Amino acid sequence: MSGDAATGEGAQADLSGRPGRIVQPGKTGESGRIGKPGNLEEAGKSGRKSGSADGSESGKPQRPGAVRAFLRVVMIEHSVFALPFAYIAALTAMFLAGGAVRWRELLLVTVAMVGMRTFAMAANRIIDREIDARNPRTAGRELVTGALSVRSAWTGALVSVAVFLGACALLNPLCLALAPVAAVPMVVYPYGKRFTDFPHAILGLAQAIGPVGAWIAVTGAWSWEAAVLGLAVGVWIGGFDLIYACQDVAADRAHGVRSVPARFGIAWALHGARGSHLVTVALLAWFGLLTGAGLFYWLGLLTVAVAFVYEHSIVRPGDLSRLNRAFFKVNGFIGIALFVCALLDLAVRGLSV
Repeated sequence: MSGDAATGEGAQADLSGRPGRIVQPGKTGESGRIGKPGNLEEAGKSGRKSGSADGSESGKPQRPGAVRAFLRVVMIEHSVFALPFAYIAALTAMFLAGGAVRWRELLLVTVAMVGMRTFAMAANRIIDREIDARNPRTAGRELVTGALSVRSAWTGALVSVAVFLGACALLNPLCLALAPVAAVPMVVYPYGKRFTDFPHAILGLAQAIGPVGAWIAVTGAWSWEAAVLGLAVGVWIGGFDLIYACQDVAADRAHGVRSVPARFGIAWALHGARGSHLVTVALLAWFGLLTGAGLFYWLGLLTVAVAFVYEHSIVRPGDLSRLNRAFFKVNGFIGIALFVCALLDLAVRGLSV
């Protein structure tokens, strides 16, 4: 289901209403059937037999380097979703606190954000590997096929969380004290799809921590402005996770994986995503008012609103063929566009380097 809010693998749910079947682009027949529950070993074998995963025509498994495989697991390049809003928070706090960029803090915020996100993604993949093995869309993932061992994944996850804690310690005492709190929802989220129909809300909470933490990293104190920005990010990501989860409806229903689209249907999930993104725009406007934002910020917010309209125009209950474009390209653009506009606004208002 959705928990993968950071993978480029696309599949379209069978919208005919027949449970237990996924229609994958370019594949028909038996390849679309969902495997037997818990058959992780068989899924790994089938992934290795194809030869395409390792590039060997002979079909013999060639295990790639553990580091390279781990980076594929955590999709390090998709930090683009979270980092821009952490930078907006940090740079706005710097502007309000004195008007100058503090490069040391900005670097440590970057290290902390990437470290925590890497830990969260690794934990998600480790915890969900049995579920991934039962879903044709995710059965080729490295922990399912054996391209990366669970031990190596845990090693990478622990190194990442150590990097995160180290960065927090170098920032200020409050960051270090709150660091364990930030890690909790990252681990709870993968389990959420096992006990609630609303795991997207847990993901949103986990992502909302980023901007709040970035602000605290700069000021060493709580800020309601940061809380509003964090809430905007959480609602935004929870909303597009509703869209992402739509492609796994058949697999989720077949194997008891819980989500809004699996419980209430794709149409209701898309309605929920639209509502979430309306709230996101309102919260971003509130943040702009609280921080005295200028013209460029409001132009950025207008750009975000237009992008949301486009995103929801290309994804419909009867047509998920452009879901990946809506999920990755549009949402990646939203984060970068608002950050660039917010940075220009701060520069015009007097932020110095």
